[in-house]
Formats: sequence, structure tokens, C-alpha cells
Amino acid sequence: MPRGRPSAAVPLMLAAAVLLTGCNKPTGQLGATSSLSTASTTPVSPEALADLGDRWRANPRDVNRGLAYANGLESLGRKDEALGVYQRIAEADPSNAKVAGLYGRKLVGAGKVDQAIPILEGAERGGDTDWRVMSALGSAYDQKGFYEKARKQYSRALASDPHNLAVMNNLAMSYALEGNLRQAELELRSADALPNSRSEPRIRQNLALVVGLQGRFDEATRLAQQDLPPQQVQENMAYLKKMLSQPNTWQQVSDNGPRG
Repeated sequence: MPRGRPSAAVPLMLAAAVLLTGCNKPTGQLGATSSLSTASTTPVSPEALADLGDRWRANPRDVNRGLAYANGLESLGRKDEALGVYQRIAEADPSNAKVAGLYGRKLVGAGKVDQAIPILEGAERGGDTDWRVMSALGSAYDQKGFYEKARKQYSRALASDPHNLAVMNNLAMSYALEGNLRQAELELRSADALPNSRSEPRIRQNLALVVGLQGRFDEATRLAQQDLPPQQVQENMAYLKKMLSQPNTWQQVSDNGPRG
């Protein structure tokens, strides 16, 4: 297995791993740094959703009503409609950096990174220092192949929240997407060494992926077995080996750009 940039790999899997960030958290989990209040993420009834919509439409500039309605739409799987509401909320209050940051994060979660980047950049300039905004912007940069810019965002996020596993994961997978598997492994091992990583199995699964991409399948299997049933581990390893056996996999997907 080559030591540098892999000639055959699974960048689609890596791109998916990068997107495991805080940007897809329910709106009600914006964190202590946010002043936004929202509805519950428990699925609402059609009648309750209609009432939320009516309340917001009666006063479209009411941020909390809009967020409650968007949250209700999301709880029922109507994500495209929710995204439209987030857009209208942001447009109604363009000076609100928190709202812009939230809308940008939702765009990243929907795979609309070209739209998300200028909005998230604007949210940062406007003073939104939420780590989720920095991480989401980093994820968007990674999807565009701007790896150095992405890692600057992750570093900024970690400066405000040093042991944030979601950001540490993104930083590692940014290196992996770029082909620097050794550094990706080091970053993931640092994350896995933290006590709170026991509750975050995706760290070990991404570590197993990066180790497997380097051809160390026995070690990758042991890592994956910590959280996954044996049959799933076997299937994952078989898929990884099959992908690695195909020439130019990395180049073919890189030419098209990573997808979310």
C-alpha cells in the first residue's frame, strides 16, 4: 500500500465521514453560545405544525417562531421546506449573524456547499463564534478541496473548544481526504485517547477506515470490532478491500469532487 496519497481508496467514504459534524444537529441543540430558542425535535402533529406555520406567517420577522416552524418541518422529514424557512428567516434579518450561521450550517447539511460558504463566511464576519459555524465552514471547504482553509477553521473551532470530538474528527478526515493518511491517523488516535471518546464510536470507525486504507486490515478489524457486530465488520472490511483493489478509484472521484 502506498505511504503517501493513495492511488486507490474510498474518498466517498471519507467525504461522508467529514460531514459527521455538528452542522446536522437538531436546531434545538445550538449550544450555550446561541441565543436562539426553538421547538422540540419530537415529531409534531399536522395540526401543531399548521399552527406553528400560521404563527410565523403572521409575523415573519419573529425569529423564534420561524425556527419553531422550521424545526417542526424537520421533525416530520420535510427538510427542503424547512430549509426554505431558514432562508426566509435569514433574509428577514440579514444583520443577525446567529441566524446566518444556522442557515449556513443547514445548507452544508443539505449538501449545498456553494451556497453555504459565503453565508457562513458572512456569519463569522458578523461575530458568530459558535464552533459549529467554524466546523461547518471547514466541512464546506473540504468538499470543495480547499483543505488548508478547512483546517484553519477546525483549528479556530478547537481553540474555543479544545477537546471537541466532532471537530477533531473533521480535522483528521480533512487530512485523509487530502491523502495524508498518517496525519489523519495521528489526529484520530489523539481523539480516541480522550475519555469522552468512549461515547463516540464514529471516531474509532473512522480510525479503522484510515488504518484500513493503509492496508493494515487486521488492525482495522480490531478497531471496528469495538463498536460493530462481527458480520458488519466483515462486510465493511470486504468492501474496503474491494475498493482498494480497483485502480484509480481516488483519482476518478477526486476529478468529480467529493460529494456530501
